[in-house]
Amino acid sequence: MRGVGVGEPVRDDAVENLRLVWQLLKWPVVVPLLRGAVFLCAVMSVMLFIERVYMAVVILCVKVLGRKRYTKYKLEALKDDIELNNSHPMVLVQIPMYNEKEVYRLSIGAACGLSWPSDKIIIQVLDDSTNPITRDLVELECERWVSKGVNVKYETRNNRNGYKAGALRDGLNKDYVKDCDFVAIFDADFQPEADYLWRTVPFLLQNPELALVQARWKFVNADECLMTRLQEMSLDYHFNVEQEVGSSTYSFFGFNGTAGVWRIQALFDAGGWKDRTTVEDMDLAVRASLKGWKFVFVGDLSVRNELPSTYKAYRYQQHRWSCGPANLFRKMFKEIIFCEKVSVWKKFHVIYAFFFVRKIVAHWVTFFFYCIIIPASVLVPEIHLHKIHCSLYSINNYHSQCNQHSKVLAFAGFLDTF
Repeated sequence: MRGVGVGEPVRDDAVENLRLVWQLLKWPVVVPLLRGAVFLCAVMSVMLFIERVYMAVVILCVKVLGRKRYTKYKLEALKDDIELNNSHPMVLVQIPMYNEKEVYRLSIGAACGLSWPSDKIIIQVLDDSTNPITRDLVELECERWVSKGVNVKYETRNNRNGYKAGALRDGLNKDYVKDCDFVAIFDADFQPEADYLWRTVPFLLQNPELALVQARWKFVNADECLMTRLQEMSLDYHFNVEQEVGSSTYSFFGFNGTAGVWRIQALFDAGGWKDRTTVEDMDLAVRASLKGWKFVFVGDLSVRNELPSTYKAYRYQQHRWSCGPANLFRKMFKEIIFCEKVSVWKKFHVIYAFFFVRKIVAHWVTFFFYCIIIPASVLVPEIHLHKIHCSLYSINNYHSQCNQHSKVLAFAGFLDTF
């Protein structure tokens, strides 16, 4: 009891000293910093709100007036001419894989089932699997389709340099690819419908300025759990609004890495696949756009795939999608500024809307407001959050509040420290 009596005054003195330091720092340091943070979040939230309103206006005009860019193309006559003259272009279909034991049959089978002349299509399975059993299974599946007369090429590497970008780059360097005009890319869990090429390749044939035709995704496991339903809401917004607006206004949007068909000439003109960031698909799209190539998003064409249904897989996906764009923006900012092949307005769209507001501000304002400012305002009652601020934050971030982890990754990607 004597020891407790001696220790209590010491503990009380320490608490009193901390309270005194807090009072000394609170008004001159903490309160101004928090007020500045509130003001900064308010400014960023207004920027994000204006961008949301702009996209809403554009998408309203697109829907009401029927001005979707892909509907302007008249492809039926071109399709008939291709079939009549048997003038099908050579198409390469790439399927990058990595230990895809559960879905390899579905993806290879869907690709081999595409409706296109067998002498005008090459199915290239790029298997980076490290599991020897999985490799053997994938190779056997490819051999099974070869025995049915399908031109399937099974390609492996001794290393995983560049990961997906490296596999795609090495695949394009094969001798048999030199005769191909276009390349369709599908991740291992994607299953295109049989008429996919007929609904994409004619766009590229009709417009020589087009580099990419992008289809949307259809999620076969959207109702599996709450997490997959939230992901479906967020990604539907991405396709129905962000990509539709980009396609309809500037003929530019970020390539989704799969379910798209590239003109091989445009792909090489942009410098090919690079593995300098975790978003090699977005990197390629931005570089191709700076070369003057155009993209089209076909909103009524969807490709089936699966959403991550476990938190571990979801975190890995969000790491790539959130950290990569900020890192890419930091690396390409000067290149975009000094590019002479695109208009000032397109540069502004890429820098301000596509990168800064959607990929950086959208994450930062959500993270700082919900994870820092609101908890701090509880400890510092002198900080007042107006209702209009809270309303703007909620409106802007309703589709992304399910994941605060990605906000930290966006910040880390911008600093290139993650």
